[in-house]
Amino acid sequence: MVEPNQSFVNFSERTSLKVALVGNPNSGKSTLFNALTGLNQKTGNFPGVTVDKKSGFAKLNNTLTAEFLDLPGTYSLYPKSLDERVAFEVLCNTDNADHPDITIIVADASNLKRNLFLVSQIIDLKIPVILVLNMMDMVEKEGDVIDTIRLSEKLGVKVVGLSARNKEGVDTLRQALLQPLPVPQYDFIEIKKIAPEAIEKVKSVLKVKSDFIAFQIINNLSDISYLHNKEMQIKISDALNTLVIDTNKLQSLESVERYKVINRIVEDCITHKSAIKTESFTQKLDSILTHRIFGYAIFIVVLFFIFQTIFFLSAFPMDWIEQLFVSISELTANILPKGELSNLLVNGIIAGLSGVVVFVPQIVLLFAFIAILEDTGYMARVSFIMDKLMRRFGLNGRSVIPLISGVACAVPAIMSARTISSWKERIITIMVTPLMSCSARLPVYTLIISLVVPQNKTLGFFNYQGLVLMALYLIGFVSAIGSALILKWILKAREKSYFIMELPVYRTPQWRTVGYTIFDKVKLFLFDAGKIIVAISIILWFLSAHAPGDKFDEIEKKYQISAGVNSDQRQTEALIASEKLEVSYAGMLGKSIEPMIKPLGFDWKIGISLVTSFAAREVFVGTMATIYSAGNTDNTQTIREKMKAEKDPETGEPKFSVAVGFSLMIFYAFAMQCMSTLAVVYRETKNWKWPVIQFFFMGALAYVSSFIVYQLLK
Repeated sequence: MVEPNQSFVNFSERTSLKVALVGNPNSGKSTLFNALTGLNQKTGNFPGVTVDKKSGFAKLNNTLTAEFLDLPGTYSLYPKSLDERVAFEVLCNTDNADHPDITIIVADASNLKRNLFLVSQIIDLKIPVILVLNMMDMVEKEGDVIDTIRLSEKLGVKVVGLSARNKEGVDTLRQALLQPLPVPQYDFIEIKKIAPEAIEKVKSVLKVKSDFIAFQIINNLSDISYLHNKEMQIKISDALNTLVIDTNKLQSLESVERYKVINRIVEDCITHKSAIKTESFTQKLDSILTHRIFGYAIFIVVLFFIFQTIFFLSAFPMDWIEQLFVSISELTANILPKGELSNLLVNGIIAGLSGVVVFVPQIVLLFAFIAILEDTGYMARVSFIMDKLMRRFGLNGRSVIPLISGVACAVPAIMSARTISSWKERIITIMVTPLMSCSARLPVYTLIISLVVPQNKTLGFFNYQGLVLMALYLIGFVSAIGSALILKWILKAREKSYFIMELPVYRTPQWRTVGYTIFDKVKLFLFDAGKIIVAISIILWFLSAHAPGDKFDEIEKKYQISAGVNSDQRQTEALIASEKLEVSYAGMLGKSIEPMIKPLGFDWKIGISLVTSFAAREVFVGTMATIYSAGNTDNTQTIREKMKAEKDPETGEPKFSVAVGFSLMIFYAFAMQCMSTLAVVYRETKNWKWPVIQFFFMGALAYVSSFIVYQLLK
């Protein structure tokens, strides 16, 4: 245990300070990070790994600026996953570029006993520490009392109570960073008693001051990448070679000893309202939401509600945006003289932009629902109830987070699979996550659904369009777990997996956090995807506005435009535009791949969109907007109206029939048309084998499924 005599450090005279935030998952660490830094944040990668490095800056006084580093959540300093390994190495390696001057340990005050395990390990690293007891409002609500002064004396570190969500006590924490901080001098437990000989041998090779650091090296030697010096690793291995070391037994003994001390501290420092604990609101709600039968049913109802709402609420702003772009196109065409510039602006840039902006309302609603589900604590329950089901398919409860996140975007979803400790389950999760329908597919789905599914048809209270959209998302989930089952039998691994997740208490969502999430995601959609879509729209405009030789002149000569009836003239101009598009460079590209995609019900125009959308799936909409603008001179029609009016030259029926529409949606549900996803799969696995397998498997699945759907429905 800690003695009262302490040494102190004071950083208030410095101009810069590096502060790391570490804590258990769901302890409110990231909420505190946002409260300390506001919008002054940046995201990168930790050196040498692809784990997100989130840092932010804040001025503590007139001269001192603190850089706050939000470390990945971890339950202990036993790194089982890539995320946990980063936290371990930043804190344990004093030579690490991100090693902090001060470490803020964020603990859930309402579950202090479990949180103190990580606290005790970091104390034994002998580094300056501030223990933040977050969610003190919950403790007070329960009627419990934590004696922070006594707890500080017991641990030998500064203790600050606050509520990060309400920003209560955050200023007190800022002031604590400016005051002298005690540095732990004594071990929380006598770790040397557990493995005395091994610890001495490691300390003789590595000149570390902490017995606990030596103990951690013994337990994690093969996983510690900061021991880059191979000679040093060999020396440590040789030093320990004569000893029989059972790391599982060592960790178990350590845990037992730590909890003996933790139990005494909790007993001394926490006063409970009553000996008999009444069932809390969270426990009552969990008895329903995590029920082995009702839990799944409620989750399905939540999904129904989300997709019905997305279609119902987004219809009005989408119509307004479409009409706005029609007016802009018409105005631009009337103001500018006819020529290349006018054609580029109207049929290239404005048409491409309309294909991006029109779907912002649906993107806003999708991310709003996801942010609310996460912030209320419900998403953690979904992981919990799905764990048992997931294990049958080679996954575990932690795989649910990437899969559900994949509904937003596969790139961060795949990166979030780092929290999965099992190599096999992590690879399976990475491989199947892109099958979940992401937000990039949403514009494609909604465009095609609006063409082939009647808007006013309902099934009871449910709109057909919303039901079809939900069915597409469920198809993605079913295909993902089906593919996982196949990989479960193909991939061989002996390691055992585990699933540990703390269920946070239910809370009202922080609307500021929801707003930030929506703003970030819409900005990403408009500027990242938008740049790609506009760039491809301009290229497509050039390809569709030009043709080899004098083919355009030949078409002009074919149709001798007379100054007769206006309707005839407009019809003739439309025929000219259509024929020009067909003989253009874009038309030639589409015609070259048409034989391969015709069995799926696709023509050469759709073929061009399939090619361009390999950059990003949502490019499909911008491409169709550009193609149909180039092939249609009527600027008073929306893109959907132009596509709906398209006729199949062979049958005379609407080109986008039910068979073609559903075939196209199924193709996009399965096809790997996202270069960014392939790149991140390679980056996460460090092997091109996995993205190549993923690309060809998903491509084949998309082609075969689309073929079957078209042949059945035509």
